[in-house]
Amino acid sequence: MSYFVTGATGFIGRHLVQELLANRDGEIFVLVRAGSRHRLDALLRSWGHPNRITPVEGDLREPLLGVSPSWVAKHRGTIDHFFHLAALYDMTASDELNEALNVGGTQAALDLAGALEAGTFHHVSSVAAAGDHQGTFDETMFDVGQGLPSAYHRTKFESERIVREESPVPWRIYRPAIVVGHSETGEMDKVDGPYYLFPLLKRLRDLMPSWVPILGLDLGDTNVVPVDYVAAAMDHLAHLPGHDGEAFHLVNPEPQPTVEVINTLAAAAKAPQFVVPLDRSVTGLLPAVLPPALRPGRLAGSALGLPAVQAALRQTIGRAGIPPEVLGHVSFPTRFASRRTERALSGSGISCPDLEGYAGLLWAYWEEHLDTSTAEDPRLRAALEGRTVVITGASSGIGKATALKVAQAGGVPILVARGKDKLEQTRAEIEAGGGTAHVYACDLSDLAAIDALCRQICEEHEEVAFVVNNAGRSIRRSLALSHDRFHDFERTMALNYFGAIRLVMGLLPRMREQGHGHVVNISSIGVQTSPPRFSAYVASKAALDAWSNVVSSELFGDGISFTTIHMPLVKTPMIAPTKLYDKFPTITPAQAADMVLDALVDQPHEVNTLLGSFGAVAHTVAPKTAFRVLHLAYQVFPDSAAARAHADEPDQPTPQQLLLARLLKGVHW
Repeated sequence: MSYFVTGATGFIGRHLVQELLANRDGEIFVLVRAGSRHRLDALLRSWGHPNRITPVEGDLREPLLGVSPSWVAKHRGTIDHFFHLAALYDMTASDELNEALNVGGTQAALDLAGALEAGTFHHVSSVAAAGDHQGTFDETMFDVGQGLPSAYHRTKFESERIVREESPVPWRIYRPAIVVGHSETGEMDKVDGPYYLFPLLKRLRDLMPSWVPILGLDLGDTNVVPVDYVAAAMDHLAHLPGHDGEAFHLVNPEPQPTVEVINTLAAAAKAPQFVVPLDRSVTGLLPAVLPPALRPGRLAGSALGLPAVQAALRQTIGRAGIPPEVLGHVSFPTRFASRRTERALSGSGISCPDLEGYAGLLWAYWEEHLDTSTAEDPRLRAALEGRTVVITGASSGIGKATALKVAQAGGVPILVARGKDKLEQTRAEIEAGGGTAHVYACDLSDLAAIDALCRQICEEHEEVAFVVNNAGRSIRRSLALSHDRFHDFERTMALNYFGAIRLVMGLLPRMREQGHGHVVNISSIGVQTSPPRFSAYVASKAALDAWSNVVSSELFGDGISFTTIHMPLVKTPMIAPTKLYDKFPTITPAQAADMVLDALVDQPHEVNTLLGSFGAVAHTVAPKTAFRVLHLAYQVFPDSAAARAHADEPDQPTPQQLLLARLLKGVHW
């Protein structure tokens, strides 16, 4: 079986091609513009089956998609499935561009499919084809007199009409709802749809506590689906016999109130959530209060196109970075029925996951990859652009988030960790964003390996401007369970202390030679608060703190300085074994990375949280009282199931544990 795919370098397209490679046999021809070959080359490496992918040069605006007549003649009658995904998905694009790419591109694709005598033409439309239809809209419905309030709505409707009425070959149509990132990785290619709200959620998170409610409006229903569900469903539905001439709704089966979706994303961001004092059953009775464009379920209304409304929106939500045009596409007056699609997918194991289960991944990916605030910060760019930053533990968690942000600011991260494969993934993500990174695999508990690493870095790089000692090992186990586990203390010291200072000592000659250098040590709030069960971990971090304090005075005249960050609890793979932490307040790796970047730029001696500083003062002023409080915590928080050698035993937090964790936010218990 052979395939022809337009839009293969687009977001849905690249995942569809991955599904075809994984589940089907045969060659896949992908249309690519001459200027997009570099994007395809990167995808060929990620897809992993370069021999099965053949690029075909063309252009969406040309007749027959710009494919050469000789290629068409050679492959006539050999293409079983023609997937047309290439289209414009920009909600803010002009009418002319939407018309040229969405309608003109579909006509050219149909003409090419006819010339190739393709088996089936698979057209990716959108639920936007339903326009402002009120009520239920199922897969059998198309032209029911609905209004089409924007260029995007009109061109999606018109391109679908062309397929239905003019296709020279059998066809199938797929109508995805609002497509968001991958439900298992969070991957997304650009800011669009609900992602325009993410910077606002970030600002709210940074301005006020998450428990503060914000007054909101009932904005009707929306419908979001992850890209992996859309791609997997399309692959399955395309190969089911007997479904030509049908449309499929790739949607969440149940309408999703827009405010609930926003609040789910706000919870993932640890931002305040919106409360709606009057729901749509009440606000729907107040047509005189709200203009048509702002009535619940009517955000797609034509009033959004009025100059006065546009100007008002640009001066309000526009200042928060949200284009007014987006409002016409994120809330629907329509309920999209999907019974036909669900029946066709029955038994395949393919279903739309619940947003709550993957919202955290969407947020984390945006915060680490798509948030442009780092790249746009002139202070960060001035300090980091073109400078090398050695980052240990760079394959995940804080280290990876820091590396991505350093690269966004124009720095050159030198990625160090034990596993080379994950480091290469981090480097690939940095290079995909236009940055540069270098990979060095090293076991940082092996002192000889660290010496070799330092020699190699100094040989291959003229400057070592910064070092971020992030790699670490954490062990949560009481002393009562540690009498036969002295190796726990040895292993934490080997990595957290000896490995860190060996790396710095190995790079010091280069720093002295260049006359400057700054080291950021990722320590722990536990050094200041001394929580029970962390004697091995906290002692190793305290040793690094003390060493840095001593050598800071010795190296001051050489222009070499140190910052110690007493980091609060961060949701990283390191804390994953302690299931209690799943319910505890934590900061994200990206938030931790922001603290690291501030340390690289401002170079303070310490970065502390308010609670950490209070803990340090309490231990100095009233140590016995502090120990009594900590002993209470020792009794409230038991050893983990893993520490008790009961790996299958669940760790469910009690109300007392949750209360103490929230009162002393950020402390490792």
